Amino acid sequence: MNRGTFLKQTLKAGAFVLIHPLLFTKASAQSSPYKNDLLDRLVTTNDAQVAKLLQTNFDQREFNRRLAYDLVLLIASYCCTPSKYYQSAELLVPMQKLSQHLANAQTPDGTINVGNLESPPDTAFIVEIVSPGVSVLQKENSTALSGLKNQLQSFLQKAGDALVTGGVHTPNHRWVISAALAKINALYPHPKYVARIDEWLDEGIYINKDGNYPERSRIYSYVENTAFVTIGSLLKRPALFEPVRRNLDATYYYMEPNGDLITNDSRRQDQYAWIQPDVNTPTNMLNYYLLYRYMAIKDRNPNYAAIVALVEQMKGFEERVLNRELIHFLEEPLLQQDLPAPATLPVQYEKLFAQSQLLRIRRNEVTTTFFGGTDQPLTIASGRSSSPDFFGFRKGNALLQYMRFSAGFFSMGYFYSDGLQKVGDKYVLHQKLQAPYYQPMPKNLRKGDGDYLLSESTDGRFWNKMDFKQRPVSNVKTLETTISLSENGGRNLLQFDVKGQAGVQVTIELCFNEGGQLTGVSEAGDDNFFLEKGMGQYAFGGDTIQFGPGAVSHKSIRNLEGERYSTHFGSLRTKGMHVYITGTTPFTHQLTFS
Repeated sequence: MNRGTFLKQTLKAGAFVLIHPLLFTKASAQSSPYKNDLLDRLVTTNDAQVAKLLQTNFDQREFNRRLAYDLVLLIASYCCTPSKYYQSAELLVPMQKLSQHLANAQTPDGTINVGNLESPPDTAFIVEIVSPGVSVLQKENSTALSGLKNQLQSFLQKAGDALVTGGVHTPNHRWVISAALAKINALYPHPKYVARIDEWLDEGIYINKDGNYPERSRIYSYVENTAFVTIGSLLKRPALFEPVRRNLDATYYYMEPNGDLITNDSRRQDQYAWIQPDVNTPTNMLNYYLLYRYMAIKDRNPNYAAIVALVEQMKGFEERVLNRELIHFLEEPLLQQDLPAPATLPVQYEKLFAQSQLLRIRRNEVTTTFFGGTDQPLTIASGRSSSPDFFGFRKGNALLQYMRFSAGFFSMGYFYSDGLQKVGDKYVLHQKLQAPYYQPMPKNLRKGDGDYLLSESTDGRFWNKMDFKQRPVSNVKTLETTISLSENGGRNLLQFDVKGQAGVQVTIELCFNEGGQLTGVSEAGDDNFFLEKGMGQYAFGGDTIQFGPGAVSHKSIRNLEGERYSTHFGSLRTKGMHVYITGTTPFTHQLTFS
């Protein structure tokens, strides 16, 4: 199973993006009485999920992460006194069967094949899902549970043996494994677990001045925050809460008014959220609910309390929070405590994340995103920032997903800025492209058999057995692009200046959310439109974005990605309504969005 298929199956199964296990202390206080509306709703929705689950055939279940979620769903209702399934014998066999599926999926070394083969990190993710259920089960004295408890203990301890020696692939894996070991250690203490955690922590935790972890991903920031809260709570390491606070502070400014989190600066798969929406669903603040709730209560933080209240009113709160979080309220009674009085959250701000080279501006229901932090040299790979989406604009329900810019300059494709700078009251993106022609190899480096190094061209466009770096160049062609943004009260002015090689076709690509209504544009088929002159309008859900003026000097809108994609028949085209403005260099143009 490849990673894309794994993500699709996980998301379709109902998991939150990748994972959603917020794991805290075993039991830090006496459970408060079930007296508030939130707990009532948690019990009711959990029971509703159990009722649906009981209609399925547990013998035919295939192993995946959903199976582990379903197990703790059953455990939560079985162990929760207000639940109609409290200590119900009807749940015993399903719980045992799901536990057996977990045991059957475990390889001899204690790992599990989920996406990756015999993977310690993926095993740790499963441990994080299952262990809250085991923690809650430990408080139940029923002899009917003894077989289930023993089976889950064997599963977790065997997994723990794998995790104390297992390796990782990505930065967040270190902390996921450490959090899983902290959970196992809380249940079945052993010094080897803590020793391995300390080994990983000794590497140091990187978080930049913007409050972003190395992957700059809202998916994996959630993962890392969860891990640090878990380790900090269970091992009493208060310093581990500091990066969590910094990241949660930053995350608010990544939030759109509807709760979606922008991902322009991500180095992981969520940077392409618009390309495969069935896989890379835009990350939403709903995913962070338990983190903000826990830290709001722990720190008595009024800003976090306000975010919690905001999330509770968001569309999808029942489906993505209430349906699966009862187990965590049972495991960690702190979550049941009252929130501090909420603060008033800022809805008017201009926030520059200088190290991530991302600008976020909000004017109530109008938001602007401007990004110039692509990793250079551009390489298309997980762990690299390579999205060409440099501008986004939202006005209420109306959404410009992104703006891109492409030039027909030696098939080098989309514009990727060399950074983002603030110059006066403007924000500036810049890129200088150079494409040379190559001269004969110097005499002293020539080979009679013509067997030269397979290497990348100096402009990064292609590879050949030409040993390009050793060759003189000539006829160097240059294209220099500057895009500046100035904003005033929700109105954005973008200035395009492209100079250098004359006669180059350039294309501004706008992608609006599907389902809206465009006016002032000419149709070109396949959800493509040209804004040839004047202003265009995009309307959705009662809100309208005004944009323009338009221009058209050509209608070539294919293979805008460039040779690194088109050579392999790849595409970065997304779902949406695509509007194009075109020109020819030297090109100067202003666009406004309001």
